[in-house]
Amino acid sequence: MQVIGLLVLYNKIFILLLILLSVKCSAQEYPDSYIHNTLMSGIDNIINQKYSAAKSEFEKLNIKYPDLPLGKIYLSAVEIARAYDYGEDYNDRVITGYLDAAREQSEKLLNNKADIWTYYFLGLTEGYTSYYKGLMGSWLPSLNSAMNSVSNFEECIKINPGFVDAYSGIGNYKYWKSKKTESLNWLPFIHDERAEGINFLEKAVNKSSYSTYLAINSLFWIYMDKKSYYEAEKIAENALIKYPASRLFKWGLARAYEEIDKSKAIRYYFEILNSYPNLSGMNHYQEIVLKHIIAQQYAKLGEKQKAINLCLEILAIKNLSESVKSKLGDRLDRVKDLQQSLSR
Repeated sequence: MQVIGLLVLYNKIFILLLILLSVKCSAQEYPDSYIHNTLMSGIDNIINQKYSAAKSEFEKLNIKYPDLPLGKIYLSAVEIARAYDYGEDYNDRVITGYLDAAREQSEKLLNNKADIWTYYFLGLTEGYTSYYKGLMGSWLPSLNSAMNSVSNFEECIKINPGFVDAYSGIGNYKYWKSKKTESLNWLPFIHDERAEGINFLEKAVNKSSYSTYLAINSLFWIYMDKKSYYEAEKIAENALIKYPASRLFKWGLARAYEEIDKSKAIRYYFEILNSYPNLSGMNHYQEIVLKHIIAQQYAKLGEKQKAINLCLEILAIKNLSESVKSKLGDRLDRVKDLQQSLSR
């Protein structure tokens, strides 16, 4: 149970966060300007939900450099990010195909030349694999890939302690692993590495690197876990300065405001809801989730009728697919319970 619990939290924190990693930091720019520029532009497009543009850029990268895994890694990132954002089914054949090919290429490169970039490629590939397997519920394989990812990132730091991009993944892993095993700290081989994990993430935040926003988001959820809500608010607001349209960061800020100012939380959740370009043509998953969260905030503020109206809007949605029903779990029952309790 400890292992499964660890992976549940580990992958929640990494959901859509690994898309922020790239292979460059201020001291380690990848030695090819085309690759660097394409990665930066493509990653920005993912964060800003411009998935078609990002896919196009990474496809061009994969065509121009077919023997490098980078195009394939980030093509998988686009597929995963879009499906997660829209609450759609994952294209397992495509995603697994990209990641398997990226792993094979990374291992081949590592066998030929064990340098900092080849370790990074493999660490990044294993990180995405862990994340995706966790999303699919394959917790033990996900844990194995997560440990492989961290191991390769640690090799990067051995080669160059200033390789800041590797610190984000390691720091995040150290904190949440220790969090989920804290009851076992009395064992001689179990150590509390939460402080070290935070230190790693702070290094990544304070140094100018292209995993800075991964570190920022990781620290955000750590602050939330520690109930340091104002620190979480501040770090989410900083991320939104560069990416004001990002649903990822806006969702984080809204979550922080649930603990600080529920009216602001409602405002940001509505912004997320209204930011989807064709809500009526979607599968309703995110619409239901967001409206339910907003209704809960209204209820806590004592605005019962607004909460009831949102619950009724949710319950009026028909013809949900079996996939969406499965993703929602017992949420529709909880919506009905909320509506009935407020209507008494």
